[in-house]
Amino acid sequence: MAAIKQLAGQTIWYGFSNVGAKLLNYALTPILTYLMASGSAQVQYGNMTLIYAWAAVLNIIFTYGFETAYFRFYNKEGAEHRSIFETAFGSIVISTFLFAFLLFFFRQPVADFFEIGQYAHYITWCIAFISLDALAAIPFARLRQENKPRKYAFIKIFGIVINLCTILFFMVYFPKIAQENPEHIISKWYLRQNELGYILFANLLQSLFVFLALFKEWEGFRFKIDKHIWQQMILYSSPMIIVGLAGMINEVMDRQLLAWRLPFDVADNKKLIAIYSANYKLAIFITLFLQAFKMAAEPFFFNQAKEKNAPVVYARVMKWFVITLAIAFLFTTLYIDLLQYFVGTAYRSGLGVVPILLAANVFLGIYYNLSVWYKLTDRMRMGMYITLIGAAITLIGNYYFIPAWGYYASAWTTCICYFSMVVITYYMGQKYFPVPYPVKKIISYLVCTLLLFGLQQGITYITQSLGITAQLILRTGSGSLCMLAFLWLVFTVEKQELKSMPLVGKLIR
Repeated sequence: MAAIKQLAGQTIWYGFSNVGAKLLNYALTPILTYLMASGSAQVQYGNMTLIYAWAAVLNIIFTYGFETAYFRFYNKEGAEHRSIFETAFGSIVISTFLFAFLLFFFRQPVADFFEIGQYAHYITWCIAFISLDALAAIPFARLRQENKPRKYAFIKIFGIVINLCTILFFMVYFPKIAQENPEHIISKWYLRQNELGYILFANLLQSLFVFLALFKEWEGFRFKIDKHIWQQMILYSSPMIIVGLAGMINEVMDRQLLAWRLPFDVADNKKLIAIYSANYKLAIFITLFLQAFKMAAEPFFFNQAKEKNAPVVYARVMKWFVITLAIAFLFTTLYIDLLQYFVGTAYRSGLGVVPILLAANVFLGIYYNLSVWYKLTDRMRMGMYITLIGAAITLIGNYYFIPAWGYYASAWTTCICYFSMVVITYYMGQKYFPVPYPVKKIISYLVCTLLLFGLQQGITYITQSLGITAQLILRTGSGSLCMLAFLWLVFTVEKQELKSMPLVGKLIR
């Protein structure tokens, strides 16, 4: 229990920083979807979605798995921590400048690809913040490894505050100034941009602040790359490039496939992409927890691997992890009548994909837990094959079904992809690194979650003929009863284990 308590504590700290940062970041969704409600603005929201999808892919290429390699080699017996940091960070510095120069040379063709050819300088801004994010990766990993979550939290949250304030300034306050002073040099610059430009420029300011705020973590850096360590790290992390790229295909390439396969004109396709992406953000409670857990779990799993009871700890972590994800799924789906106001009216036609995407994120979280076996046993190629299978499902499913089913095809394909990866990873993991996961109990919790969701859907169908106020009251009430029923089930089944947890045990007793 002490190990789980440690992970929970780290998850809370990283959760505070990531939840705080993500909440601020997610606050952009209602702001942008309410402000960008016109047809042309929705097109820019679609452009933003496509650019950030590719930025996520480039982030994998720019960092090529060296964060995970840093954790792995840092925790090896007799590791020279300073040399490992110098090697990892030095490698990222060199490669980042090479990648950035190459992309800058092709910025105009890239802008034409996104159909924003007249705004090629937006691609330059993207290259800049992707590069800064890559340079910040190893310093951030150092903070996590050295257990400095407070500084991590400050940098993450304040960076998002800068982003949010800049966007609000450009999109709400500055238009009045520009109209009153159209000849001012700043006003002229502002009037030459559009909503996409304001968002990208705000991201650039955020990334610049984050990198500078990490100065203490890299100020003593010297180019002293240990060739032997670098070769070991690149050998270990090279499959992570494929894993990461395939993972990004699973997570974000459905947006680009929608742009290619939807059977409408370019503007209408981008509007549908904007609707799909905005509703994707309603999986906020699961994605927030996943992000927080991942920040704490990676170093924890490597540290815990040294202990004899590590498999038992991993199994217990999985059970409580699934329970937490089930609660997040139920909270979102049971209160969707209230949470729909998170996105603007023009984007709510896509609410039907939310439960599907929530289920997909539950499977993604389970997969992330299961994937610990190939990281600990240095079988990264196995992870590569699994994610490639997932990527194949994503590409094939989207390619063939988007023309007929639109973004619902993307949502279902994502869900099937992650479910397939869970099944494959579990059976392979039990062969190479057996963990006594309570499979029957986990499946029972998931089935119960689906039954409660189905019950709420039935109530929604029955009450749809009532007035809006009556619907809201009845559905919120029934949703609360369903949530309480699930919590009661967990409490009843896990009562003995809950009593052994210091804080919860005191409340129970």
